[in-house]
Amino acid sequence: MTIDFDQIIDRRNTNSLKWDSMEARYGVSPDTGIPMWVADMDFRPPEAVNDMLLANAKHGINGYFGDDTDYKASIVSWMERRHDFKVEPSWITTVPGVVPGYSLAIQAFSEPGDGVLVFSPVYHAFGRAIAANNRRLIESELVQRDGVYQIDFDGLADLVDERTKVMLLCSPHNPGGRVWTADELRRLCTFCVERGILIVSDEVHHDLVFDGHRHVATATLSEEIAANTITFAAASKTFNLAGFMTAAAIISNADIRRRYVAQVSACGLGPNRLGILATTAAYNHGEVWLEALLPYLKHNEALLAEGLEAALPGARVMRMPSTYLSWVDMSEVDLPFKTLVERIEKNAGIATNHGAAFGKGGELFLRFNLACPKSVVENAIARLEQEFADLRSQQTSFV
Repeated sequence: MTIDFDQIIDRRNTNSLKWDSMEARYGVSPDTGIPMWVADMDFRPPEAVNDMLLANAKHGINGYFGDDTDYKASIVSWMERRHDFKVEPSWITTVPGVVPGYSLAIQAFSEPGDGVLVFSPVYHAFGRAIAANNRRLIESELVQRDGVYQIDFDGLADLVDERTKVMLLCSPHNPGGRVWTADELRRLCTFCVERGILIVSDEVHHDLVFDGHRHVATATLSEEIAANTITFAAASKTFNLAGFMTAAAIISNADIRRRYVAQVSACGLGPNRLGILATTAAYNHGEVWLEALLPYLKHNEALLAEGLEAALPGARVMRMPSTYLSWVDMSEVDLPFKTLVERIEKNAGIATNHGAAFGKGGELFLRFNLACPKSVVENAIARLEQEFADLRSQQTSFV
C-alpha cells in the first residue's frame, strides 16, 4: 500500500466547497490561492475506501441501504481498540453527519428558549445550530493559561439556570486543539449530571490526537455520566470522508436512545449507503494509513508554528495536541485586524477561517487548516514572509 501525503491533487472544479467556493467567499482564486479554511483534507483516504467505491460503481446499482451489521461491528471494534470505549451495537444510531446529529439532540431534549451551554471560542456550527433551533446560546469563555485553553469552572454555576437543558461539548476542542483530561471532563460532566443537563459530546476529532496526549471518551468516565451522555463520532475527519454525511450517535441510556431515535424517525432520515460502506472500510482497513497521517500532520503543525511566528511579528500559534486546525492569536500584530486579514487574503492569497465566527474570545484569531501537503504549508509561509516583510523591518528598526 502506497501512502503519499506529499502528492498535490488538483481539487478544482470537483464541486469542492474548500476549493470551488473560495473565490466567492474570500475573493481568493483557486487557481492561485491557498485554501486553509474548510476542515477537510487534501489527501486521498485509505485505498480500501476507494476500492469499495470502484467495486460499487462496477456493480452499478445504488438502492436503499440495508443490514448495518458489519458497519456497527466496525464501529464497536474501532472504539474499543482506539479509545477503550466498549460500545454495544444497539447503542448506535446512524445520522447524516455530526452537525445534523447534535441538532437533532437539541430538538429532542430541549424546547425553544431553553439554554445550550458551550465553551467558546468553539466550532462555529455549534452556535448556528443553537440559533437555528431557537435555543439560547450560553457561552462559557475559555481562559488561556500559558497558551493553553482551560475551562472556567468557577464561573459555570452563574451562567446556567433551570432552563439550561444541554451542554454541547467539543472534545477534542476545535479550534484550540485542546485534549481535555479525564479530571476536567469528570468535573464538567458531574456538574451537568447534578443539574439535569444532558451531555452532548462531539468527539469527531478523537482519532487525530498526537503522541503524548490521549483522548478520553466522555461516556467512559462513569456509568452515571454515560447514562447522561450522547456521543457523536464519525470517520469523516479521521479519514477525509466528510462528503459522505455519515456519523454515529452512541447512546447507552435506553430511554434517551428511544427519544433520540424517535426524533430521527420523525425527520424521515435514513442512512447514506456509500457513507456506511466507506466508514466500514475505513475502520476495518485504515489504521495503517492513520498511523502514517498523524506524524505528517504534527510535522505540518511545527512548520506553520515556527514559520508563521517568524514571518508575522506578534502572531502566536496555539500549540495543538490534536486536530489539523491551527489556531493563531493575532492580537499582538501591529496592524488593525481587518487590515491584517485583507493582506493575508487579497495579497498573500491565503483563505483562513475568521475567529469571530467561533464566538467569544475568538475575535482576533485566524484558523489555518494544515491537512495538506507540506509543500503547501511551506508555500503559505513563504507568501506570509513576503507580505509582511515591512513589519519585520519595522521591528528590526526598533531594536
